[in-house]
Amino acid sequence: MTDEETKIERIRPQQFHETVGLEDWRVVGEGACAYFRTGTFTMSAEFVRAIGEIPALGDDHPDVDVRQEGVTVRLIKVTADYYGLTEQHVELARRISAVARTLDVTADPSAVQTVQVTVDALAAPGVVAFWRALLGYQDRANSAEDLIDPHRRGAPFYFQQMDAPRPQRNRVHVDVWVPYDQAEARIAAALAAGGRLVNDADAPSNWVLADPEGNEACIGVAGPPEPATARP
Repeated sequence: MTDEETKIERIRPQQFHETVGLEDWRVVGEGACAYFRTGTFTMSAEFVRAIGEIPALGDDHPDVDVRQEGVTVRLIKVTADYYGLTEQHVELARRISAVARTLDVTADPSAVQTVQVTVDALAAPGVVAFWRALLGYQDRANSAEDLIDPHRRGAPFYFQQMDAPRPQRNRVHVDVWVPYDQAEARIAAALAAGGRLVNDADAPSNWVLADPEGNEACIGVAGPPEPATARP
């Protein structure tokens, strides 16, 4: 089924962030996410029940993680050829935030992130096939280089094509997607903890760091808004 048939109106992370009324939300690697501090499991359950009563959700239900201290809500469209945000998520995010205000539940945008495992591969198809079978994962939107948990619980895997062996460097690293306004603080904390900056050529969307023994990790940011810009 094509995007035209399903009337999917895609939007980019920057468009989402520039839209008024979405201050509770941050786009990370796996969609638009918000974390709401509830304080008790009873309130967490009450909040989720209220989200379920939002009218006109259609078939685009949010992913919800319920814990005693809070609730994480994620909005993402998953089809055979698309894995991302749509215009429908804008209104749904606003409605969920409105429910939180009604229940006096406070959002903490700094508390969301996505962790992704990246594997460098010389013969990617065989490597991907192995990890797909081992993890019980599936291809993401027909991608030959991305695997996701079909239950959307485990970390996604990304396979990066290598042109030649690099024995002097690690072949597996972790990507950490954080809110656009938390990247500098997270990088500073990692450096203060003994890390070092390897590469910031793609800043402010990506930084490569390494731990004291040279194991690499990346900090990624999805679509920060342009300064002093807001879409109605």
